[in-house]
Amino acid sequence: MSTPETSRFVRLRVELVLEVEDEDALTKAALRRIAGDETMPADERAHAESAVTEDTAEALAYLVDPFDLVSEVPGIDLAQASWSSERIGYDPDSPEWDLDDDDVDEDFDDEGAEGAEGTEGAEGADGAKRVG
Repeated sequence: MSTPETSRFVRLRVELVLEVEDEDALTKAALRRIAGDETMPADERAHAESAVTEDTAEALAYLVDPFDLVSEVPGIDLAQASWSSERIGYDPDSPEWDLDDDDVDEDFDDEGAEGAEGTEGAEGADGAKRVG
């Protein structure tokens, strides 16, 4: 079902709410990941260590890589990925957190096909990574 008007690009939206049960373990895991990254420049390493030590949401964002979600899916090539994390107030009983097919997040409005290209391995401070 491929017509000239149909894009080959698909945006996959995933939203997760995670409960951090052990902040210390999360922070230590992020620090181990940073220490094991031999390609990271010293100034970036210092910044990353500081960020994950001060904020467990940053530690989580450092450990989660969207590429891992799709790396073994056949027939696709990851064109662009971005992610971020933040602490939130969460009440599972609140209707505000009911997810259904009609929910649309304003942050995910169509941005066009730009950004489908990028430099492999380029990553911004917010976790935006372009590959391709």
